Amino acid sequence: MKKSEEERKKTEQEQPADKNAPKEILKKIFVGRAMEVWDVAWKQYPNIMKRLEPNLARLVQNGEINEALDENQLLLILRTIGLNLRFDTKIRILEDGKYKSISEKLKEK
Repeated sequence: MKKSEEERKKTEQEQPADKNAPKEILKKIFVGRAMEVWDVAWKQYPNIMKRLEPNLARLVQNGEINEALDENQLLLILRTIGLNLRFDTKIRILEDGKYKSISEKLKEK
């Protein structure tokens, strides 16, 4: 019984820490596909993002950023500081209920 009580206390102590984690703070202001942009930035620039994430979260906590950020605004911020993100873009065509890539479509004709 003591073990279960200790585990419960440990879980309760960890949860408030998670709520104050920089990523959790940023999730509150990100709307649309902003989180996807954020994840792409982390994959391409992990060293810079390690420093940027807590600073951006601090701005949110201090009320200096009090609006929601969508993917376009976030991308503009990241490009302003010099991060040129590259996205994997695929163009597919829906035909007869199936998606086909452009190369497949051109091979047909």
